[in-house]
Amino acid sequence: MYCVIYDGNCNLCTTLVQFLEKLDGGDRFQYAPMQDAVTLASYDITPADCELGMIVLDADNPQHRWQGSDAAEQIARLLPMGQVFIDFYRALPGMKNLGDRAYGQIRDNRYAWFGQRSQTYQSPYPICRDGACTEETQPDHERYADTA
Repeated sequence: MYCVIYDGNCNLCTTLVQFLEKLDGGDRFQYAPMQDAVTLASYDITPADCELGMIVLDADNPQHRWQGSDAAEQIARLLPMGQVFIDFYRALPGMKNLGDRAYGQIRDNRYAWFGQRSQTYQSPYPICRDGACTEETQPDHERYADTA
């Protein structure tokens, strides 16, 4: 299982998370917004860490992490045929550098370009410590079913 830490106030970020939720159905990924201080603290992730972009971590080995464009690549690798796409992308001269720079521009301008949600998006597949969610960490699915 992998944990995806995303900006729950960013329209682009939540749209991408919702797409991944539908594609994966919670089989490989669990999610937490960067605004979830309790979950972030349990993984020793600070708000300053989150400023560098989304984070993916291996739930079995939380010290094994990817961030920013590397996190996007790791998500792609874990999807069907994703490794083939990443291998092709990485084989093209200059693409990794271009991808890193594009990710940085999008990250730094996400609210201006894509808008900001009025309420933090909570995934129906939350990160659960030790394989179990408590009622406090389990979101109300209907409350967060919107895509706004």
